[in-house]
Amino acid sequence: MKKGERVLGKEKDCLFCDIAAKRKQEKVVYEDDQFMAFHDIKPSAEIHLLIIPKEHVGIFGVGNSREKLSSEIFALARKIAKDMGVEDSYKLLINAGHSATKNPDHLHVHLIGGWKSPTKVRHV
Repeated sequence: MKKGERVLGKEKDCLFCDIAAKRKQEKVVYEDDQFMAFHDIKPSAEIHLLIIPKEHVGIFGVGNSREKLSSEIFALARKIAKDMGVEDSYKLLINAGHSATKNPDHLHVHLIGGWKSPTKVRHV
C-alpha cells in the first residue's frame, strides 16, 4: 500500500468511508467497484450529488494515480449528469482536505445542476 492509500472503509472517523462501506445509508444513485454517488443531505439545487472514490483518498491523492483518478471522476460526473438529465448545465465542485470542508479528509466532488438559473445555487 502506498502512502496516502487506505483500505475501503478503514479510515478512522471518516463519514465517506462509512458510506462507501455501507455502514451509513444514503440515497445512492450510482455505484461501481471504484466510485459511489449519492444525494447531498443539504442540496444547493434540484440535483446535488456527491461523488466519492470508495477507497479513502486524502488531499494528496493516491500516489501517482491521482491524475487517472481525476479523469475517471470527471468522466463519471459527465455520465451521471446525463443520467440525471442535467448534462447541458451543471457545476462540479471538488473538496479535499480538512480546510475545504467540515467532512473528513476524503476527496469528494459535488455535482450540482437542475436549477432554472445558475445564480440560484444556495450553498455548498
